[in-house]
Amino acid sequence: MAGHEEQTTTPIRVLVVDDDQLVRLALRLVIDGEPDLTVVAEATDGDTALTEAELHRPDVVLMDVRMPGRDGLDATRELLTRPSPPAVLMLTTFDADDLVLGALRAGALGFVLKDTPPARIAEAVRTVAAGEPVLSPSVTARVIAAATGPHSSDARTATREAARRRLATLTDRERDTAHAIAEGLSNPEIAARLHISVATVKAHTTALFTKLSAANRVQLALLVRDAED
Repeated sequence: MAGHEEQTTTPIRVLVVDDDQLVRLALRLVIDGEPDLTVVAEATDGDTALTEAELHRPDVVLMDVRMPGRDGLDATRELLTRPSPPAVLMLTTFDADDLVLGALRAGALGFVLKDTPPARIAEAVRTVAAGEPVLSPSVTARVIAAATGPHSSDARTATREAARRRLATLTDRERDTAHAIAEGLSNPEIAARLHISVATVKAHTTALFTKLSAANRVQLALLVRDAED
């Protein structure tokens, strides 16, 4: 028997933010039903979410996009400016919610639809807690379309040029890594494509975060797509 080892792993601490009591209850049941996850607090709006996050220091915030008062996007922007912020996973009932894209640009690690099966919601919490992005497959294409879709011509041009100036500071290998990240490749897949070690991919990724002032791989991917639009 492998183990007489003590199971001392601390559960992933989750703050649930949604103005709908039934949604909060359902999410609590899903999360507290997993041995490695626990709900430490709930909030009904963005302001309360910020207060509860400061008080309970969760690892992950499940953040509703649309709420009365301060919405999830504004709360996410504020939360992610704080020291050692939690990972933010956005919740939405709308697969074309334009606020989701804004949240990703603000630093949220991803989003899931509220009707996502419970097991996938739990797995999404684990994924963002580990620092990896999560995008529901059914909405990834819409997010990409929103990121590169038609806004005002002048605004798109300004965004594209700003993104290209930022990417121009990279080495060729860093740029190759950034493009691979934008395609959604994992570190091993990038290593295989570029014929380098996984450790080197990680080093390039760290350099990209620093040079481009990006909080995570989602922000890197959006920046690359902005430059290509």
